[in-house]
Amino acid sequence: MSICLVVDEMHPSLQPLLQSIGVEIDYQPNLTAAEVPTALAAKPYEGLVVRSKLRVTADLLAHGPHLRYVARAGAGTDNIDEAAMAAASVTLLNAPEGNRDAVGEFAVGLLLGLLRNIVRADHEVRQGQWRREASRGTEIGGKTIGLLGYGHMGRAFARRLGAFGCIVLAHDSDPAVTTDGHATLVPLAELQARADVLSLHIPYSVANHHFVDESFLASFAKPIWVMNTARGEVVDQAALVRALQAGMVRGAALDVLDNEKLNSLSPAQQATFDFLKAAPNVVLTPHVGGWTFESYARINEVLVEKIRAFRAGALGANAGS
Repeated sequence: MSICLVVDEMHPSLQPLLQSIGVEIDYQPNLTAAEVPTALAAKPYEGLVVRSKLRVTADLLAHGPHLRYVARAGAGTDNIDEAAMAAASVTLLNAPEGNRDAVGEFAVGLLLGLLRNIVRADHEVRQGQWRREASRGTEIGGKTIGLLGYGHMGRAFARRLGAFGCIVLAHDSDPAVTTDGHATLVPLAELQARADVLSLHIPYSVANHHFVDESFLASFAKPIWVMNTARGEVVDQAALVRALQAGMVRGAALDVLDNEKLNSLSPAQQATFDFLKAAPNVVLTPHVGGWTFESYARINEVLVEKIRAFRAGALGANAGS
């Protein structure tokens, strides 16, 4: 029987699901990142299942000479060196289908919270302040929502925006991406010329590091609201702060930050975070867009089906994309 090592906490459905496709699970979620290489070398593991505990590098892969696949329980793969995977002939599997609905729903919530001042108004009422006029909001209907990235997450958000009577534009750098009827695909310049709201749905990569920077934000024809449910590092956080201060950005809703370990911020990161957490037109949440009870189980279902298909020869390299 094939065996895989699981080094992160997973929904308990994983073991019976893997067993149902003939894969034995070695479940060790308490391993530290430093302990994983030794554990990986201890048995002839065919697979490794991870979340975000560790980076999958060439050095780590060298400790698993029998590895055929690494399964990332989630959508993002920024902790995995894909070039090292390809060099080692190890296939990457991930599960964006598992939490796309959760992210799509959450993005709607962020948009409502941002435009209707829900978070700020809740805080004020709890402080004994009843400020109706100051909490007057803006409707989504009639606005142009620009989606940067139109993969699983962008499409899930676009589907849910259909009921609001807004215009949904999307730009994706991949020429193979096609529309599904829920958004109109446009060049980036057109999105920047028309958008009232920018919502980010691009993965993190070296090429996308600080993709949203000062010049990018300055290229919009009018002040915008900015939402990020993707990865914090795709935004130059200092540039975003400057754009908020200048009024180029009307408000921001951020589920992700450039450094989410809040006890280890650099002085520059601390300065931008201090501004963001004090700003009344900023909504902050702790990377929970895809984090629901339903997605926790669904990710297992998607991942195990991809492992089954891979082992049957139906999936090849980059099978999770």
